[in-house]
Amino acid sequence: MALSYTDYYEVLGVSHDADQDAIRRAYRRLARQYHPDLNSDEDAEERFKQLGEAYEVLADPEKRERYDRLGADWHETEQEAPNESFAEFFTDQGWGDGTGVEFGGDLFEALFGARAQRVGESLRGRDREALLELSLEDALAGGRRRLALDGRHVNVNFPAGVRDGQLIRLAGRGAEGSYGGPPGDLLLRVVLKPHPRFHRRGDHDLDVDLPITPSQAALGATVTVLTPMGSAQIRVPAGSSSGRQLRLRGRGLPKRGGESGDLHAVVKIVVPKTLSDRERELYEQLAENSVRDE
Repeated sequence: MALSYTDYYEVLGVSHDADQDAIRRAYRRLARQYHPDLNSDEDAEERFKQLGEAYEVLADPEKRERYDRLGADWHETEQEAPNESFAEFFTDQGWGDGTGVEFGGDLFEALFGARAQRVGESLRGRDREALLELSLEDALAGGRRRLALDGRHVNVNFPAGVRDGQLIRLAGRGAEGSYGGPPGDLLLRVVLKPHPRFHRRGDHDLDVDLPITPSQAALGATVTVLTPMGSAQIRVPAGSSSGRQLRLRGRGLPKRGGESGDLHAVVKIVVPKTLSDRERELYEQLAENSVRDE
């Protein structure tokens, strides 16, 4: 039986030469848009399933290579098919001579459901996929979350340092199996929510604003900077301008293998909104000297 071909690149809206970052960004954006809990359109659930299937293939280098090479036949196994032909199978089941057979209901279920009953095989339930949205603090600390999915409540434990895009598999929490088969699994795709202070740069690095005074920028100073793990001290070199980036190694998001990305403190010179008489006098003297130097 010929399998219909689904263009996974088209499903995610990316080009065939898209890199992994582009594929991951497209999936996260569309998964939020079509998640059944957030979208009431009739086709949202089906579209969400297609997105999960497309991402599962294109995010895996081996599956993607096989898909690009074989097209519609990429997921067929290399095992030999049973010696029994479709015509013989239909005849054995009392459905005629195996040609021109009309089925009531779904063809796939009629064919494979009957085969399962005939040879005593069971059918495993389908895997289900959902999003697990976490704050940056929760992802770094790890914890437990109670989710409501299709009227059921599921308790999820997630480890410290869980990454954006990481897949958490809950065995046996998917769709029920058929003919005594086991249930599928529930696959939770981690999505890190935007943070009010930290901005992600790639998968592991973070940016954070570093407000300093004009005098600190001109003369240099040691100041406190906020990191995901708490505050830290950083040296601002003399003569720093707004936009200068100071890197704190290992203060970003965790990587595989126990290492972490970097935190980039971006200098932002902040001028006081109000000045005391003495401050105004000093700024005026500074302005006069700056004009003379020019």
